[in-house]
Amino acid sequence: MSEDHHHRLPTTPVEARVEVLEALLIEKGILDAGTVDGLVEYYEHQVGPMNGAKVVARAWIDPDYCARLLADGTAAIAELGFGGVEGEHMVVLENTPQVHNVVVCTLCSCYPWPVLGLPPNWYKSPPYRSRMVREPRVVLAEMGCAVGDDVEIRVWDSSAEVRYLVLPMRPEAGEAVSETALADLVTRDSMIGVARL
Repeated sequence: MSEDHHHRLPTTPVEARVEVLEALLIEKGILDAGTVDGLVEYYEHQVGPMNGAKVVARAWIDPDYCARLLADGTAAIAELGFGGVEGEHMVVLENTPQVHNVVVCTLCSCYPWPVLGLPPNWYKSPPYRSRMVREPRVVLAEMGCAVGDDVEIRVWDSSAEVRYLVLPMRPEAGEAVSETALADLVTRDSMIGVARL
């Protein structure tokens, strides 16, 4: 299901309607194509996975921050300047050697935009949304994230009221590695829980 491992999914009826609506709004002069491109650019480069990666890296190097993050994700994330629409109530889930957390939104595609940017296509797909709940170990393995039978998998269902961010386990990178270098190791998929570092 990962974008790296599968062909692009066919355009859904909703996506087709959005494309037609966008073209009509541009044609009528109500919307500028540059505005749309600017918004996409903003979410890809300003409000994106790099923000979540900074949160994760800080938690890895600062135990006090990590404790605040796990106790009140929204407030701790705001300490780093991230928050707003789609990130009003954030809960952070810590992966451990005994527990692997993964996030899904079974109803639609609720997603923490301020820390993860735009959701990947597979996150919004009905197969991911339904199968992750029914057979998470199988779906994770298909996505390249094999989780041992001795590890508990917890599936968390995002909603309009709460969104989740997975705090992956820190990789063996040495204690002297900088916060910036650690942030560079963090992927969007690891913060959803469908990949490890």
